[in-house]
Amino acid sequence: MATGADASPPAGRPSPWADRIGRTLMAVDAAATLVAFAGGILIMTSVSDDRVITEAWRTLAYIVFAGLWIVLAVAPRRQWGLWELLLFHKGAITVYCFVMWDKPDAAQTAIIDLFVLVTTAVAYVLCRGWTSWRTGASEPARGRGPATSAG
Repeated sequence: MATGADASPPAGRPSPWADRIGRTLMAVDAAATLVAFAGGILIMTSVSDDRVITEAWRTLAYIVFAGLWIVLAVAPRRQWGLWELLLFHKGAITVYCFVMWDKPDAAQTAIIDLFVLVTTAVAYVLCRGWTSWRTGASEPARGRGPATSAG
């Protein structure tokens, strides 16, 4: 029986290195989003009155996105639908920015959102995020082996 680094992961689980890299990517995305939140606060203090509510909405949304990436970093196979929502949003906004390339902030937003789209997609594959849709999918404690269900 193989032990240590040579042991294969339980069925449906990624290898420890893939899981660690995927979770780290989600943590990096969360941290980058918190930096964007700080930048949004600065923008809110200097924007005109007709834009302040829109900028506040946008800035506070950064906290939501950072939270989603943190949740996925902590338990990537227990959050059905969160991976796909993030991938949809980041994909849609990236495509929209490329279509509207001549608009202010389109290039910067496209590059940033493309980065988090790619890192989220890579993490989705590395962490096997799609397994969250399996009935009874669980996140067993490290070192305890695969979860089993009675019945």
